[in-house]
Amino acid sequence: MALKAESDQIFNDRDVMDAIWDMVYRLFGEFGASQTALSLVKYDEGGRVVVVRCSHKALGIVRAAIAAVTEINGRCAVIRVVAVSGTLKALQKKLIG
Repeated sequence: MALKAESDQIFNDRDVMDAIWDMVYRLFGEFGASQTALSLVKYDEGGRVVVVRCSHKALGIVRAAIAAVTEINGRCAVIRVVAVSGTLKALQKKLIG
């Protein structure tokens, strides 16, 4: 899944992932978080693009948590989903083309 962090601030990869994980825990608890298998694949600080991997069975959980994020590291921000794909190779094609 490719995401874009939108804010007037610049965040590092840890800040963005912490915001997503925090929201997953708040909305779905430990059990829901354990189902996601969420991990960071790539982070482009300049373009603010984040590529994450998650279980396809938990895609709805992760998308709901991402939509609910309103701040990162205490600063106003939103994260939006740019593209979703089953493989990283196909995701790269979607982002380039």
